[in-house]
Amino acid sequence: MNLSFFIASRYFRSKKKRNFITILSRISMIGVAVGTMALVIVLSVFNGLEDLIRGLYASFDPELKIEATLGKSFVLEEGQFQQLQHTEGVAVLTEVIEDNALIGYNGNQLVGTIKGVSENFLEQGRFSKGFFSGKMTLGTENQPAAIVGRGVGYFLSVDPENEFEFMQLYYPKAPPSGTIDPRQMYNREIIKPVAFFSIEKQFDDEYVIVPLAFAQNLLDYGEKRTSLEVKVADGYSIQAVKKKLREILGNEFTVKDTDEQHAGLLRAIQLEKLFVFVTLTFILAIASFNIFFSLSMLAIEKKKDIAVLYAMGANSRLIKSIFLKQGAIIAFSGASIGLVLGFLIVWLQDTFGLVSLGVISSVVESYPVKMIWTDFFFTSLSVIAITFLAAYRPALIASKVNTLEQL
Repeated sequence: MNLSFFIASRYFRSKKKRNFITILSRISMIGVAVGTMALVIVLSVFNGLEDLIRGLYASFDPELKIEATLGKSFVLEEGQFQQLQHTEGVAVLTEVIEDNALIGYNGNQLVGTIKGVSENFLEQGRFSKGFFSGKMTLGTENQPAAIVGRGVGYFLSVDPENEFEFMQLYYPKAPPSGTIDPRQMYNREIIKPVAFFSIEKQFDDEYVIVPLAFAQNLLDYGEKRTSLEVKVADGYSIQAVKKKLREILGNEFTVKDTDEQHAGLLRAIQLEKLFVFVTLTFILAIASFNIFFSLSMLAIEKKKDIAVLYAMGANSRLIKSIFLKQGAIIAFSGASIGLVLGFLIVWLQDTFGLVSLGVISSVVESYPVKMIWTDFFFTSLSVIAITFLAAYRPALIASKVNTLEQL
């Protein structure tokens, strides 16, 4: 065993005295353990929230979304849609027309987003998460049906069971020149609401999903589309299919995966996670000041021992190493306990849902958590850096003990 480590471990495990220095060392270890455990738990909660948000958005958003680089809508060239549809790895290609319109029902009105989709929209496995109530259908050509966000339905008091009440949709248009009839200034269509969905407040409070032909008539889009939504076939990489589609479409179109569709929100979560990590690391550094004080007092107490070691041929490098390793033993003992406790608490939360969200209507009952090995790695790295900074000054002081004064 390395001599400096042997001496450092003897100082840490010494049972001859239970003095203030020993107590302070134990407090330092506990402080590091609690700080490390808190880091692991909080970072795991942020990971769980990020995964939950990804999952919820994935229930509504496509795996890949094609949009025009410039402008709100586009018209595909003849044969281009078929080329995209037959691209290797593309399982379902859905045409989408999306725009704002005035929605009315039973005397109530709301400006919402009308999303017209082709018949294969529901084949993409939408609404697999969250809440869905009613018939999962968009009706027929003669009797179109709408799937309504729960927030929209609540505001308008929509009742899908009422066979006699229809939803009215209004969209402004350029009136013929010289007309003064207000009815010529907008398109009006009616549709039967048949179901509610609830995924995330942003979608629930805005969206009404209708058939593509219905949206074409209401919004006067003709052959124009606002986006194309792609479901990737099983066994194919989303990134590989995205690359192929970009090669076909060129610079006039963007192809975004689910993360890119909500890049701002996910970036905000990751940034918040970074700030929390920095803040908790700073708190861990403050807790590690106890290591500095305990080692400083130990260096004062062990001056005679250090002088003896110098007399026996030890050099300043060995003395410095003893105290650095003493600090490392305190920190690593605390960090190991903290990592294990953090792992156990996160595992228990993930398995049994110990801490509930306390919201009856939430899509998950308990706080979501997810452990990532990089969190453990960077937490350990932080402990190593803090330990070195806390132990270096006391080790330097100990290495400068005057041998003649102590013997």
